Amino acid sequence: MSTTADLVLSLKKELKAAGLTYADLAGRLGMAESSVKRMLARGDMPLSRVDAICRALQLDFAELARRVADAQPLMTELTQEQERAVVADKKLLLVAISVLSLWTLEQITGTYRLSEPECIRYLVQLDRIGIIELRPLNRYRLKLAKTFRWRPHGPVMNYFRDHVVLDYFNGGFDGAAEGLLLVHGSVSRAIAPSFVERMQRLAQDFAQQHQADQKLPDAAREGYTLVMAMRSWEFDAFKRLRRPASGTR
Repeated sequence: MSTTADLVLSLKKELKAAGLTYADLAGRLGMAESSVKRMLARGDMPLSRVDAICRALQLDFAELARRVADAQPLMTELTQEQERAVVADKKLLLVAISVLSLWTLEQITGTYRLSEPECIRYLVQLDRIGIIELRPLNRYRLKLAKTFRWRPHGPVMNYFRDHVVLDYFNGGFDGAAEGLLLVHGSVSRAIAPSFVERMQRLAQDFAQQHQADQKLPDAAREGYTLVMAMRSWEFDAFKRLRRPASGTR
């Protein structure tokens, strides 16, 4: 939740954007300019005063709070406790994966056997956990950065290792828009981490680097195996929650 200090900082930005001075604001509030300066400098004031300043700036308090929330730093990783809460309920995990894909409430309930009240309850849980900020009309803001990842050895990844990996790789990867490529090569230890960020690139990039690094001494190279996979797939436990297709029983 945003602090009063965050709200005050945002108010200062709004004051500057409106081209108003402390004297202008003081006049609208019926206060001395020195009192306004001192109040904003401390960054601490009752919400009633914040609301009065919003009125003076003709700014909706809800909009100010929304801007403050949007300015908060996004999370790149959850805590162990947050991840444990996500995997504690299979349906909650399903909704969490759905919001990571920015699905709407309507898309989730239209695809899976979840009622609207049930799905809203899970969205509220994700809000409490800290993954989303739930907004009016059941819309939400994802509070995770683009660089977000599940903890490498956390509850979510452990759950997927135990229940999902074999299900995923059990596919033939031979359907339309599917493929499984396995390329092995030796590249320098210095460049290896960059491949983690470039996994979406063609596998040939890795193979070409393997060839280019052959001129390096053995001590400067390390054997790495990069697995890239894509297939039309959905976790079987999620699939069982899908609504029947139209016209079927």
